[in-house]
Amino acid sequence: MVTSRARGRWAALLLAGLTPVVAELTLGNPPLRQAWLLLLWAPIYGAGTVLIRELVRRTGRGWPAVLLLGAVYGIVEEGLALQALTSPTIYGVADWAPRILGLNSAYTELNIPYHAVFSVALPILLVDLLFSDLRHRPYLGRTGLVVAGVVFVLGALLLRWTTAFIDPGHQAPPAALAAFVLAIAALAVLALRFVPRHPGLPTAASRTVPAPQSAASRTVPTPPSAAPGAVPVPSVVASRVVPTPPVVACLAGVVAFGYLALLFPFGGARHPAFTQGGWVVVPMVAAALLAVAAGMLLRRWTAHGGWHDRHSLALAGGALVAHTVFGVIANGENTTDRVSLAALGLVMIGLLALLGRRTR
Repeated sequence: MVTSRARGRWAALLLAGLTPVVAELTLGNPPLRQAWLLLLWAPIYGAGTVLIRELVRRTGRGWPAVLLLGAVYGIVEEGLALQALTSPTIYGVADWAPRILGLNSAYTELNIPYHAVFSVALPILLVDLLFSDLRHRPYLGRTGLVVAGVVFVLGALLLRWTTAFIDPGHQAPPAALAAFVLAIAALAVLALRFVPRHPGLPTAASRTVPAPQSAASRTVPTPPSAAPGAVPVPSVVASRVVPTPPVVACLAGVVAFGYLALLFPFGGARHPAFTQGGWVVVPMVAAALLAVAAGMLLRRWTAHGGWHDRHSLALAGGALVAHTVFGVIANGENTTDRVSLAALGLVMIGLLALLGRRTR
């Protein structure tokens, strides 16, 4: 038990440290020469993702709850801490697309899903693959859960304080702040109370030592690496529904790169051809349709017993590599930044390959 608790703490620390690297550094924001900025962002990023994973595991929910709480995280960071969703000046995002109800529309569409996937879901997935024996249980006890919550709140306050230096004078309207709080509460309740529990995933109150299986129940076991809640089907049928891991990686890369490219102006460009005459709605709608289609396809794949850990790693790897490639193209301010980000991407590919060797 002591060893298991220690592994849980190590897993939580790894998750906390990995999250800002995945979400920010591997996108080139900030460039490697300003990597020290991660020290300012680590409290809100790291504690936020750890807190989300702990809540989801303690309530027995699965990936839909992770993504919903990831959206909650995005609203907290972008709406309450940075207040970039409503700022007319920060990062120049007000020039990306028309502001709707006081919101920077394209920036909001880009960043809330981005945080749900890259700031929350993918770091959790990678650490779950590395600590596969702990994937269905919390990493921390109650004290650790409270500490994660306190650090998350302090991290949000720290981010709010630093925003005064990059966006001086802006204060989100009270109506917008109230709307963000209501959205946070609604999404959190939906994720933790109404999203169905995954069968076979224990809650914090029901975790017990599993009973011994009978000989009959061990005859045709469900693959241990299948997605939570997967429905066992014959392997021939599953192989026709679920593509191979390389195909999953390629499709994940296309979706990740396409979503970013449709919403994020390359190199700070304003895309006047889109922003004039209302044509900006075309890439925004296309990005939304791309995300919905990818979600439906992923749900279909993971509902079968043919989805295994190698597929999950391919999904994460394809998305991460594509978003780093996008960062090299769109975020690099100079050749040095682009080369350093490309080198970081190669290191990331090497680490993913090592993780792949551990994944069976």
